[in-house]
Amino acid sequence: MTIKKKVQDTHISAQLKDLHRSLISIVSVMNRPRNDERLIADAGVQLDQALFRLLVVIERVGPIGVVDLADRLGRDYTTISRQLSKLERMEMVKRHENSGDRRMREVVVSPKGKAVTDRLDQARERLAREIFQDWTAEDITDLVRLMRKFAEALEQGTQAGGDQR
Repeated sequence: MTIKKKVQDTHISAQLKDLHRSLISIVSVMNRPRNDERLIADAGVQLDQALFRLLVVIERVGPIGVVDLADRLGRDYTTISRQLSKLERMEMVKRHENSGDRRMREVVVSPKGKAVTDRLDQARERLAREIFQDWTAEDITDLVRLMRKFAEALEQGTQAGGDQR
């Protein structure tokens, strides 16, 4: 039995390569330490880069367990645990028991930590306005909608079938 290849398959393959190239560019920009430094400076925040990333992820997806947090950041859970202890001493986060499983501890952003992430969000918005200055409102709305749709599908795909690489 021969399998017929649809004409759009070739087109989709080319688009997926372009999408992957674009994602590599986005991730590369987001992983550049100097961009974190700029954002931290623009926000007027005194925070180590490693702690900055950790705090932002906790604020966005918390409450979250240490193992899940380490997995999301691609780090060892012992490293994340040490960094969480620093954030706790700075009163940026709080740890508490998981309501569904008392053996598991989760971390959430504290009011002090939320104030810091709010300042970071304001600085991020100022920088984004520069990037999007020539975009239409519709283009921005479409980008946000499609990125959310893609992120949700990607999350579901990795949860359902293991690591999708």
